[in-house]
Amino acid sequence: MSAHHLFAAGVYDFGLGRLGATTGALLGLAGLVVAGLALARPAGRLGSVNPSLVARAAMVAGLIGMALGALVATTADGGLGTGNGLGGAYVAMLVGLIATALGRLVLTRSRRTG
Repeated sequence: MSAHHLFAAGVYDFGLGRLGATTGALLGLAGLVVAGLALARPAGRLGSVNPSLVARAAMVAGLIGMALGALVATTADGGLGTGNGLGGAYVAMLVGLIATALGRLVLTRSRRTG
């Protein structure tokens, strides 16, 4: 048995690395959805909520998602495919970055119109 098989997690095992990466990706996705709704319909689906509050919420969710992704990526024991959540960490950082950028765009547009 090789060392790769000793360190690899099973397909259905859900360790801390996978949990952190999944949580980060879901937070980033939530920020992405909120920012996307605020961009698509400024006064529609979100009602009378302050756009700068929505933008800040999207940015915070994106930043936390990126931080969790970075934490998992730096503490992962193996590479991609070992079950330590490294692939999910990269996804969490990417989705968090997009959510933060869209939140910044919503904040800029809300300041310009307000």
